Order: sequence, then C-alpha cells, then structure tokens
Amino acid sequence: MAKKMTISDHSSSQPSAHTQPVPKYKSNEKQTEELPDGGLQAWATVAGGFMLYVAGLGYFNAYGVYQDFYVRQFMTRYSPAEIAWIGSCQIAIQFVLGLPVGKLFDAGYFHHLMIVGSIIYCFSLWALSLAKPNQYYLIFLTQGVGMGIGLGLTFLPALAVTAHHFSRRRGLAMGIMTSGASIGGIIFPIMLNNLLFRHGFAIGVRATAALITALMLLANLLIRPRYRKNQPASKASLRIIINDLPYMIFVAAGVFIMLGIFYPIFYLQLYAIKQGIREKIAFDTITLINAGGVLGRVIPNFLADRVGSFNVIIPVIFLAAGCVLAMLAVALGSGGIIAVSLLYGIMNAGFVSISPALLAELSTDRSEIGIRMGLWFSFTAAAAMAGQPLSGALILGNFRWSTVFAGVCLCVGGSLSILSRLFFLRRRLRDGGAAL
Repeated sequence: MAKKMTISDHSSSQPSAHTQPVPKYKSNEKQTEELPDGGLQAWATVAGGFMLYVAGLGYFNAYGVYQDFYVRQFMTRYSPAEIAWIGSCQIAIQFVLGLPVGKLFDAGYFHHLMIVGSIIYCFSLWALSLAKPNQYYLIFLTQGVGMGIGLGLTFLPALAVTAHHFSRRRGLAMGIMTSGASIGGIIFPIMLNNLLFRHGFAIGVRATAALITALMLLANLLIRPRYRKNQPASKASLRIIINDLPYMIFVAAGVFIMLGIFYPIFYLQLYAIKQGIREKIAFDTITLINAGGVLGRVIPNFLADRVGSFNVIIPVIFLAAGCVLAMLAVALGSGGIIAVSLLYGIMNAGFVSISPALLAELSTDRSEIGIRMGLWFSFTAAAAMAGQPLSGALILGNFRWSTVFAGVCLCVGGSLSILSRLFFLRRRLRDGGAAL
C-alpha cells in the first residue's frame, strides 16, 4: 500500500522555485523549516515589537478615555458620534494602508517604513497637545489622520517581521509581542484619567508623548528584519489571492468583526458613567479591558500553536460577542462592569493577536505574508472607520441598540469564520495534509 503523502512530503517533492513558477497552493512548510524559531535577534525583534505596540495600539486602546473627556469636557459642542470619528479615522487609516505597506515590506523596505512612521506618529502626538477646547479640526488632523498614518506604517511591518523569525512558535511570539498593546492599554488610561481630568489636556498629552517617543526610538533600535538571501521581489498575484476562497471568507468575517470589536473600548467608560457606576470604577474599565488583554494575547496564541488558529479564534469571537451583549443586562452594576471588562479584554485581545498568525497560516508562501495581511486590513478599514460612529449614533441615551448592533456584527463575523475554516480544511485535506 502506498504511503500516504503528508504536507511535508508534498512540499519536498516539488521542484525548486528557481526552476519553475510557484504552484497556486504551494505548501509553506519548506519555507518555515529554514527559520531559526528563536535566538537573540528573533527575541530582540519581539522585544522591540512589544515596545512599539505599547506606544502604538496600546495608546489607541486608551481612546475610551479621550472619548469620555471630549464628550463631557473638552468638545462639548460635538456629539459622541462626531467625536468617535476621530478614533475611527485613526484605526481605519492604519488598516487602509495595509496593502501598500504590505507590498513595501515584502519588497524589503522595512526600516524605511518604521523610521518614517515613527516620526509621523510622534510628531502628530506632540502637535495634538497644542489643541484648544472645541478645535475639532486640529484634533481630527493630528489624532485621527496623523497618528493613523504613523500607526499604519509601523504596526503591520512589526507583525510581519516576527512571522519571518518564527515557525512552530510563531503564534506565541506574536502573542508576546502584541501583548504590548494591552500593557500600554493599562498604563495610558491610568495616566490620561489622572492627567487630563486633573491637570489639563496639554500636560496629559505631552507626558504620554514623551514616553511614547522613547519607546519608539528603542523599538527601531531592536527590531531587525530577516529577508531570505537574494530573495526576489514577491510575485504574489492579487488575482490568485482574491480567488482564494478560505482567505476571502475570512476577509468578509473581518469586516463584520471590525464593526463591533472596538465598541467597549470606545464606549464602556462612558456607558458606566451614564449607568451611575462610581467614577473610580468607571475610569478603571479601559484599564481592566487591557489587563484582561495581557492574558488574551498570550494564552490563546499558545493554544493556537498546538490546536490550530481557527480552532481558537472562532470561540474567542463568539465569547467576545457574549461579553458585548451582556451590557444589555438591566442590573449590570459595579461587579458586572468589572467582569465584562476583564472577560471582554481577554477575548478582544485574543482575536487581535491570533488573526495575524492565522493570516500567515493562510498564506501559501512566506514572501506573501505582508501582502496577505495588508489586503485583509485594507478590506476591513471601512468597517473599522464606520463601526463606532454608527454605534455612537445608535446610543440614543440607553446604549441598547448600539450594543445589539455591535454584538450581532461579532456573531456574523464568527459564523463566517466557521465557513472559512471549513473551506480551509477542505483544501488542506485535498493537498494531503492533516485536519486541524
């Protein structure tokens, strides 16, 4: 009886990429065998990426403090939905830059992206500190547009370069690196709640800008790319990628998830205040979300390396939806707010940290990881921008319809992720691989 062909058998039997074109669904196992899966340079890159995520997404994870401060004190002429456009624009620009940034990263321009992005991000934050009350245009341009561009040029290269250093422990390495976003989300809400409300806008923003500038500098010194020697420019075809059904279904899932995933980050502090929760506990909600995120960025990724990314990310999405919908509870008091904050933080961070590893797993060659991640973020950008202003418009005083909207969007995204997994397994089994 013929020996059953495994994925590694299949990939090793293929001719060299230098002698014939790469097949449509060539396994990437041969690529990952070349990776050191550790070492000083790899873990220094993880440490640098951790610092970048503290300064970047960690600061964005504190936007709920800005939303509350703007609504109640600093921009009282504007509605919650109008103010939410600032944070939504920041995250949307970050995502929409994914495709060009991914292509530039695959072409070898890692350091160019990191240096330029860091300068734009830090300059925009310092410029934000010059804004006066109700200067919407200046705050929108600096915090929404400028910081969004800076994030967009840096966060994806940091993710993709980590995938170049690791294979078996890729999920764990990405989880440790992206946990910086949760650590930043613990530090910055505490700083901002104490500084903005007590000492004023300029002092609060400048204090955080000084810390972020130092972290960005260290990150640029530590992170090192690992391109293959004499690696040709990526020949990944957009037509082939767009026709990749498991990948494109997960893109569709990402669109729905992005409509709802940031809802508690934007509105939970304001929701708690409106529900009559003590201000001290309400101010801690964003910190608690990010405290849960520390676990959510490491444990699910550790499990994903062992049981498969899809098998972890799908339950995480549905549990995140359950946490959002729990806000509908009539008697959700201080204890309930604390529980929702912590549990949601774990699930939100689990999704954010596993999805890049899953996108790398869906890639058929290491040279296309950047463009696959970039295309996914570009497609989801519009949803990331529109989601929170839509939720803000649906608040209507009691948060009921905005909560239902966010929860249902997450459920739809989870259902599409199940469908993506089914098609991915069908292709994997057809190619002779084991099911995950």
